[in-house]
Amino acid sequence: MEADFSRFEEKLNHFVTLFQRLRSENNELRQQLAAKTDEVKRLSEKLDQAKTRIEALVAQLPEAESERV
Repeated sequence: MEADFSRFEEKLNHFVTLFQRLRSENNELRQQLAAKTDEVKRLSEKLDQAKTRIEALVAQLPEAESERV
C-alpha cells in the first residue's frame, strides 16, 4: 500500500510539474500572439498608407497618347 501511495505521489508531482510548464508556455504563446497581432495591424496600416500614396501618384500620371485616340 505504501508503494501505491508513493507511485501516486510521483504521478501527482509529475502532473503538477507538467501543468506548471504548460501554463508558462501558454502565457508565453499568448504574449507572442499579442505581439504578432500588433505587428500585423501596424503592417496593415503601412500597406494602406502605401496604397493611398500609389493611387494618388497614379492619378497624377498623364494619359497615354493611345488612350486619347
